[in-house]
Amino acid sequence: MVSHVRTVAFQGIDAVPVDVQVMIAPGKMGMHIVGLADKAVAESRERVQAALHASGLSMPVKKVTVNLAPADLPKEGSHYDLPIALGLMAALGAIPGDALNGFVVLGELSLDGTIASVAGVLPAAIGAHGMERGLICPAPCGPEAAWAGADIEILAPRSLIAVANHFRGTQVLSRPQAAIQQGAAALPDLADIKGQESAKRALEVAAAGSHNLIMVGPPGSGKSMLAQRLSSILPPLGPRELLEVSMIQSIAGELAGGKLTDRRPFRAPHHSASMAAMVGGGLRVKPGEMSLAHHGVLFLDEFPEFNPQVLDSLRQPLESAECVIARANHRVSYPARIQLVAAMNPCKCGMAGEPGHTCARGPRCQSDYQARISGPLLDRIDLRVEVPAVSAADLLRPSRAETSAEVAVRVRRARDIQTARYEALGIASSTNAHCPTSLVEQVAHLDDAGTALLREARSWAFPPAPIIGCSKSHGRWLTWTAPSASGECIWPKPCHTAPRRSACRRRPDARPSSQKLTGQTKTAPEGAVLNI
Repeated sequence: MVSHVRTVAFQGIDAVPVDVQVMIAPGKMGMHIVGLADKAVAESRERVQAALHASGLSMPVKKVTVNLAPADLPKEGSHYDLPIALGLMAALGAIPGDALNGFVVLGELSLDGTIASVAGVLPAAIGAHGMERGLICPAPCGPEAAWAGADIEILAPRSLIAVANHFRGTQVLSRPQAAIQQGAAALPDLADIKGQESAKRALEVAAAGSHNLIMVGPPGSGKSMLAQRLSSILPPLGPRELLEVSMIQSIAGELAGGKLTDRRPFRAPHHSASMAAMVGGGLRVKPGEMSLAHHGVLFLDEFPEFNPQVLDSLRQPLESAECVIARANHRVSYPARIQLVAAMNPCKCGMAGEPGHTCARGPRCQSDYQARISGPLLDRIDLRVEVPAVSAADLLRPSRAETSAEVAVRVRRARDIQTARYEALGIASSTNAHCPTSLVEQVAHLDDAGTALLREARSWAFPPAPIIGCSKSHGRWLTWTAPSASGECIWPKPCHTAPRRSACRRRPDARPSSQKLTGQTKTAPEGAVLNI
């Protein structure tokens, strides 16, 4: 006789149906599990046998074969314990054979027969609802599963005996109720920060449009305090966002007690985090910090101290709003629509540009430190703000600053305007940061005054400087430009047009290739070639 029990395997946040087939046949006593199972699934036979013995059932003196179909789909995790045990009980006649036909089952077994909580119950419940089936899950996960819908049948037993008694009609399991986290800790308030009015305004603009933000300033200027208060001015999660965020947290096993919260995620990993910890991965692929910050904030303090390869791994998810982890035998995708907030010191010692302070290494201290962040990553950050040291006058100011609640009202009003704008255009975007490229010029159309302001700002920030030649210094080709109108020469940059010395046609003969690049500002008359 072969009994069938339906369960699921997880690919990202999607639940893929798996058929657990249990057969008892003549042969040497033992249990064999096949179907591309990992170590946790293979060990389930010991847990199942102990749980059945604790529940008053003994293993048959025959050969028991468990097949997890489809056989080419990797099976990971301990949630296969309960479907295997119930399939074996159905094959033994301990429960009716057709009792499990309308359910998806998952749960981990303890040696005493109780059912322990597992990760991924919410995606499994949503998948079961899509299959028009009910769900059998551990009792601690019942409130989580109840969010899948009011019309789905959910059983949340505490032990194998409770399941058997329910199907025999001697005990009735009530449906669990959906739960929300109550009494969450209060968020830090913007009123705690004295001074930094420009940075607070930038934080409000970033919150209103869901823009990425980087703050640069010396230690103690309040960058981390500002970032930690961003969550206090963001609007709560909408119903669809709440479901997506909770599904990721469920897969990661971070839903405490199966209770959901409408507070936006705020993740702040340490700068020693690996690439797998940031974007997801590992032996058993799990969501990383980017996916756990979905529809929330990912705060990277000490930005240049992160491994450069880890930082560059953020570039593609920031563009596509998803993290894709590719393996030889499967591909997993997790959503990752985040708001990136970064904080950094201007240089390694942290005090570059501060009055009365001079870096021991000179200008190279600042340039080398900031060069750890690639240009393509910086190009994905919308707002960049300087956060100077707080003055004594700001610290002594007696009046209390504007509270987060007051700022949150303006942020919510701005988001409502954006939502109405994109709904009128038939676009799913709700903030300016996620506006489709094809609509940018239509949505952000500039008048004549705005266009003139942008042109003036560009000419001030990027003055034209004609290239006068290329040369080689310490094995690097450098492009040299003419001095500005004030006579101050613009520093050399790497030359991308001269991979070989013979290929460069703009090399000035006056540039000695053996002299050392000092890093000091030189002045020269207009049109002269700079020699250091």
